[in-house]
Amino acid sequence: MDLSLHYWNFSTPADPARTAGSIADSARIAEQAGFAEFTVMDHYFQMELRGSAEEPMLEAYTTLGYVAGLTERMRLSVLVTGVMYRHPGLLAKIVTTLDVLSGGRGQLGIGASWYEREQRGLGVPLVPMGERFERLEETLRICLQMWSEDNGPYTGKYYQLAETLCVPAPLTRPRPPILIGGGGEKKTLLFVARYADACNLFASTPEDVTHKLDVLRAHCAAEGRDYDAIRKTATYLGPVLDDPDAFVADAQRYAALGITQFDIMPDRDPVEYTERAAELVPRLRSL
Repeated sequence: MDLSLHYWNFSTPADPARTAGSIADSARIAEQAGFAEFTVMDHYFQMELRGSAEEPMLEAYTTLGYVAGLTERMRLSVLVTGVMYRHPGLLAKIVTTLDVLSGGRGQLGIGASWYEREQRGLGVPLVPMGERFERLEETLRICLQMWSEDNGPYTGKYYQLAETLCVPAPLTRPRPPILIGGGGEKKTLLFVARYADACNLFASTPEDVTHKLDVLRAHCAAEGRDYDAIRKTATYLGPVLDDPDAFVADAQRYAALGITQFDIMPDRDPVEYTERAAELVPRLRSL
């Protein structure tokens, strides 16, 4: 199993002048240790279920551009891009830019946006859930077209593009991988089967993840998609460093289900956290 560092909190260190250095040190340590991926959230206010909206937060793709210049190997991704925050044509160009400047390490992580306070606060259009998922599917189709040989128009219910020109093309061939985050059984996992190269679930319990993967398998069968071709990742919700043996045991249980990557979230100073979590990389690789 691989590890991914999900850098979700910019409150530590408290001095914003030290934020860039903390990100840089954490990213370098993670890469040197063999982490497969470095991700950030697509939020502008900190999530209230994790803290206070007034806590520091950085824009996701600017942050990844900074990390791209400091690293050479790790995959770089937003976990996950909120579909309402960027026009699809511009999003495809943003991810392409990340992919080109990182030497082919960009990934489109995407999902239906949800943080109502953030959207209302910053003037992002707030639409019903059903419309968000319709927009998500159109966005996926637009990105796929922009990363293809088809430079022609796209006409959808919500988005109309006169040209889907994307020059330079991404370095990743045939295109940057697409990861869809979330466990919604009717739409999200259907879109994984239909469009994605990877999914991201919450590692709530092995029983819940087993059920979600069974739903995904059924969608793949209905869509004519090879279930085994989809990379299965999960965001680990429990403590990692307090009991490393328990964490590795959890990883073993989820690996047996087909999960090939855990995204772990620093719960203290991110540099200290990454240094200590780095010691677990060899143990997870053996699973």
